[in-house]
Amino acid sequence: MEYPIKLTLHMNEIKRVSRLLSELYDGSPWIDVNLVDSLSSITAKQAASHIRPGMNSIWEITNHLIKWRENVLERLDGKVIKSPTHNYFLPVKSQSDKAWSDTLRKLAASQEKWMLRMKTIKLSDFKTIYPVNRLTYYEHIQGIIQHDAYHLGQINLLKKFL
Repeated sequence: MEYPIKLTLHMNEIKRVSRLLSELYDGSPWIDVNLVDSLSSITAKQAASHIRPGMNSIWEITNHLIKWRENVLERLDGKVIKSPTHNYFLPVKSQSDKAWSDTLRKLAASQEKWMLRMKTIKLSDFKTIYPVNRLTYYEHIQGIIQHDAYHLGQINLLKKFL
């Protein structure tokens, strides 16, 4: 469904969106949990465990988060990307402590990239239309915040079963 969107934004919107991204990652968002605190207490064995057959593990969800964060950053840089059919939900190959630490470092690196991007974004960039889905870059950025929050909820629910 296509719809016209009128964006009347001000410079403080960039700061607001940056703050939302930051707080959800390692701050104090209104939902009272963040990614860093939620993931830091989880061991590799716990992260890799499947609570029930057919459910994603915390590790698979974390990898999915990382890949979508990177995907949307590439879209904001003008790259047209075809989303994979697996939607970035792939089995974890190595389930070692080091591999889990590497995954958390990749998540941190994706956050650094987002924060750098938000420092260079212009208000006019928010109105740019991504050609594949016809959504604005602003909608993509809001979407990644919503996506992170959604999966953060899943992670915290799965933690209760560990």
